[in-house]
Amino acid sequence: MSMRAVVVTEPGEPEVLEVRDVPDPEPRSGEVVVKVAATAVNRADLLQRQGDYPPPRGAPPYLGLECSGTVAALGPGVTGWDVGDQVCALLAGGGYAEQVAVPAGQLMPVPAGLSLVDAAALPESACTVWSMVFSAGRLQPDESLLVHGGTSGIGTMAIQLAHHRGSRVFATAGTPRKVEFCRGLGADVAINYRDEVFDDRVLSETEDHGVDVVLDNMGALYLSRNIRALAVEGRLVVLGLQGGRKGELDLGTLLAKRATVLAAGLRARPVQQKADIVAEAVRNVWPLIESGAVRPIIDRILTIDDATEAHRLVESSEHIGKVLLRVP
Repeated sequence: MSMRAVVVTEPGEPEVLEVRDVPDPEPRSGEVVVKVAATAVNRADLLQRQGDYPPPRGAPPYLGLECSGTVAALGPGVTGWDVGDQVCALLAGGGYAEQVAVPAGQLMPVPAGLSLVDAAALPESACTVWSMVFSAGRLQPDESLLVHGGTSGIGTMAIQLAHHRGSRVFATAGTPRKVEFCRGLGADVAINYRDEVFDDRVLSETEDHGVDVVLDNMGALYLSRNIRALAVEGRLVVLGLQGGRKGELDLGTLLAKRATVLAAGLRARPVQQKADIVAEAVRNVWPLIESGAVRPIIDRILTIDDATEAHRLVESSEHIGKVLLRVP
């Protein structure tokens, strides 16, 4: 049997993406097969398409780090789920396809009140933000958070969760429209990084105290400025390298602030660690989504046949929130 999936024909530009017939997935022990309703485009997908971010060993070769859909088959040893259940899932790959096999511990129920397609916008952002900002970063309600890329899928989720939990939120974005959108989500201070020096603004707004946690997607380009913007005992959580891999770190400043630099990621973690993170996200984030206090921000919904267009859009950074790909 075969299914349709988006294949990277060779490393390169968005035009290398092509929908082809490929073999159906077979669930291994502890896995389920999900009939995919929708997936989402993440920057990691762009890197994989370019040949710079290969999937972990044993993961599907196709793009897609999250999906929503319906349980189609259960592998040996799976309990707690039934064929026909509507779910969303955190994936190591394979979401750009009609079906995907996923460890059962990475399944999540679709939150009440959210459509099956829209649920595809949740797994990566909710699990990333909860694990990196609140677990690793230990953000507390009386503390402050600086979010870079405030209108990304992760950024929009981080702003909402931190605001709802009582933290003061700073966010950066690159256009006036995006700055206003960050404010609308709950950012107390939204900074246009093209017009302002973000660390100067943070220190000005905090009377030189700085922020307690920085969630950074830029890496090397912002490293020294992020450390400057941190408060004493602050935590810098690095989750992306859009501004480069190698930066210079003043250890004297780090020591004086008793600060911590954390590098975080989800894709290559062991299955049990991912299952634990998924369970924490469901426990802490899902009630806020079901109450309407937090919502996934979706820029637009295309189809897997439009994957090339979707990648161009995400590369342009003109979108706000998630770009989803529906599977017809």
